[in-house]
Amino acid sequence: MNAPQLAETPHFEKPLFFFDQSRFRRDLAEGARPLLEIFKDAVGAADTHMARRFREGEDVRTLVYERALFVDCLLHYAWHQYQWPDTISLLAVGGYGRGELHPRSDIDLLILTTEKPSATVVDNIERLVAFLWDLKLDIGHSVRTIDDCIHMAETDITVATNLMECRTVVGNPTLHEALAKRMTPESLWPADKFFSAKYAEQQTRHSKQQGAEYNLEPNIKNAPGGLRDIQTINWVAKRYFQVRTLKQLQGKGFFTEEEFAILQSGEDFLWRVRYGLHLLAGRPEERLLFDYQRELAREFGYKDNDTHLAVEQFMHTYYRIVMALRELNDVLLQFLDEVILQRGKHLPVTPINERFQLRGNTIEAAVTRTFTEYPSALLEIFVLMAENPQIDGVRASTIRLIREHRHLIDDRFRADLVNAQLFMQLLRSPRGLSKQLTRMTRYGILGRYLPEFGRVTGQMQHDLFHIYTVDAHTLQVVRNMRSFRSKEAWEKFPLAAEILSRMRKPELLYIAGLYHDIAKGRGGDHSKLGIADADAFCRRHDLSARDRRLVCWLVEKHLLMSAVSQKQDITDPEVVHSFAAEVGDREHLDYLYALTVADINATNPDLWNSWRASLMRQLYQYTQRALRRGLENPIDRDEIYEETQAQARNMLRAMGIPSNVVEDIWCEMGEDYFVRESADSITLHTAAIYQLQKDPERDEDSDTLVLTRNSGPGEHDGATEVFVYTPDRPNVFAAVVTGLDMLNLNIHDARLYSSAAGYTLDTFYVLDESGQPLLDEPHRLEQIRNTLQEELKLVEDYSKVIKRRTPRRLKMFHLPSQAHISTEPGDTYSTLEITSADRPGLLARIARIFISHDLRLHNAKISTLGERVEDIFHITDSEDQPLADNALIETLQQAICQELDAHQATLPPQP
Repeated sequence: MNAPQLAETPHFEKPLFFFDQSRFRRDLAEGARPLLEIFKDAVGAADTHMARRFREGEDVRTLVYERALFVDCLLHYAWHQYQWPDTISLLAVGGYGRGELHPRSDIDLLILTTEKPSATVVDNIERLVAFLWDLKLDIGHSVRTIDDCIHMAETDITVATNLMECRTVVGNPTLHEALAKRMTPESLWPADKFFSAKYAEQQTRHSKQQGAEYNLEPNIKNAPGGLRDIQTINWVAKRYFQVRTLKQLQGKGFFTEEEFAILQSGEDFLWRVRYGLHLLAGRPEERLLFDYQRELAREFGYKDNDTHLAVEQFMHTYYRIVMALRELNDVLLQFLDEVILQRGKHLPVTPINERFQLRGNTIEAAVTRTFTEYPSALLEIFVLMAENPQIDGVRASTIRLIREHRHLIDDRFRADLVNAQLFMQLLRSPRGLSKQLTRMTRYGILGRYLPEFGRVTGQMQHDLFHIYTVDAHTLQVVRNMRSFRSKEAWEKFPLAAEILSRMRKPELLYIAGLYHDIAKGRGGDHSKLGIADADAFCRRHDLSARDRRLVCWLVEKHLLMSAVSQKQDITDPEVVHSFAAEVGDREHLDYLYALTVADINATNPDLWNSWRASLMRQLYQYTQRALRRGLENPIDRDEIYEETQAQARNMLRAMGIPSNVVEDIWCEMGEDYFVRESADSITLHTAAIYQLQKDPERDEDSDTLVLTRNSGPGEHDGATEVFVYTPDRPNVFAAVVTGLDMLNLNIHDARLYSSAAGYTLDTFYVLDESGQPLLDEPHRLEQIRNTLQEELKLVEDYSKVIKRRTPRRLKMFHLPSQAHISTEPGDTYSTLEITSADRPGLLARIARIFISHDLRLHNAKISTLGERVEDIFHITDSEDQPLADNALIETLQQAICQELDAHQATLPPQP
């Protein structure tokens, strides 16, 4: 460093009482301590002081502004430790340029010069920046001439925006003045181009956040309704009106007093959340992750009550506020579009009816009293937009009229048959339904017309399964349903697309979608509680008794098809017959299938994969076949047994395998094997066993067969099959699932059989970590075979449990494990149902529990729902009998839960 200069005390309008500048200057002058230590002590003391004030409830604006002033002061003193020419200055840009600074926000600096800096100046700049980094300040800096700044700003809207908000911190102030003169709308980024660029920037940002303000772990800065939306309004308005703050626009028609209050209070809330988030994370974190939500809820004084957790109450407040901000962003940007882009243009006015007209391509109320004189227009406007694709949006003045008059939607309004007909007309519109429902939600119309929907608006589902709030999930379900009509759906969702193309009344499906989760958060079974709401809607909208029964049935049964396909053995004719009896006819099957596919894809996009699609399609096809035969004529197990064997015999005969050998191998198999497996699989297995048995070099160490293949079209075509044929020993299942876990493969189904000859024949269906089968990856298939062969060699003394990294979200939810053992009359086994949080090595641990309690496993149905598992195992005791001792069953259930939860509590920390 050069010899330090004793800088003048910087002058601020508001003094920094927590920073003793006199003492700081004295320490600098005395030089008794290292310079870095003096600055670090000041930063540390300020951080501690301001964190304490935040936790004591200090106004967040005061803290944000004071932090920026404090950094101004530090930079002032740091700058004066060097010699600088008069041709350079230090400017604050970005949020810091606005005088706003959160605890871990970037401190964006521009070192502005009139000419290319000399070597001495460059050296001083490098020393200054290194010093600031050593202070652990989050510095972002650039060194540019005025011409450089203008050149970059001409082509980069982000650079231009940052420069418009810059200010001089220290140095020659005339440089900023010169820059500002060249940054005016007359010379750079005129208001219309600036608006278009910022609006496009916002659309891109929203799309990266899936266009939803309701993600369960939202980005408070970049998501719709977040801080960037507020800043976008600020930037465009200030650019157009040429003011420094929005407050200067009060009374000038840009916003109403209510809108300005919403904007200010919303920003206050988000600033407080962001400030607390930075303190908790210790870094510039903008994502409101689950662990931070819990801490902030506690910090802000929320407490659990009988109906909602503290975190749910906090997040409900968050969602309500960002929804209001998203709505305000819509109206203010629409207003700016009109006054900036459409200013001076002659927009043709085209009457639509007595109440509405088109001005250009946007719809507006014909007169300001439209909604007062004809309240039904509050619904009609959305019907008109759905039926007229040329309408791009709503004029700002009309959005404001909608907001001012939405209180007219009351019980009388809802009971009016005209309004019921309008809403049904919207549901039947050929296009634009989901877009208009979203717009109705944003403008506060849908939640008033359907009060039950209003009650779930912003309601989070704090679990490992859902990633959206109830209302956002519901609208996504309807959006998915509508997408089944698109060309793309015939490739991604072919069966759903086919069903929608022939559906008698698609609007009944949309109603079921709107109401399937309407009773969430009320306590009890939401599927049953929602029936009353759905029934009331149908009666109010004059649906026939037949249609009403179908909608209510769909609401009640919307989880049925998913549960049966994932938790039950759909190759069992009895399972299919029971499901077919529940469904009753093809129409109910079609509607239920479409609802289920739309629901799963709207719950969490990661849940839908080739395996789940395959299960759903198979169940649909099996049920359709059962319905065609008639419920009074169910498919017989013997019929399947004989038909499958006949097909496999023909294929094996064509391969040249002697019939007597085939019969010798098959006589060892049980009936279940031929009922549940396809003729293709049986042929593959039999041929491989035949080759193994006739191998002259076969010995005890090579008496194991592992086959891998990607299933072909038809049954289980969405997964990779792993078939294991090996001597039947207690630890085989544990060895196989551990080996597959080591390879980062997720097991989605397991079929386990024992032969009379003392061999086990197990088939596992696996997907990779991205939820896909191992397509065209022969090296991976070979790796599976080799790994399982090695693991099975250790089966006699098996104790290994593999550990992998635990997903971050899992560690935020302690999902207590549940175990339930039951035995149905006539069954030869007991059924164990386990619900627990998914984690690496879970199946291997469950297998070890079976070993330690001397249980035999006969079949497994693995169902992973997000990061929660619901697995079903068919087990017997060591004598191959169902569990009958109630005391033993209770003890076993408790032991299973304790062992799984003990492991969950001691999961290794994620690096």
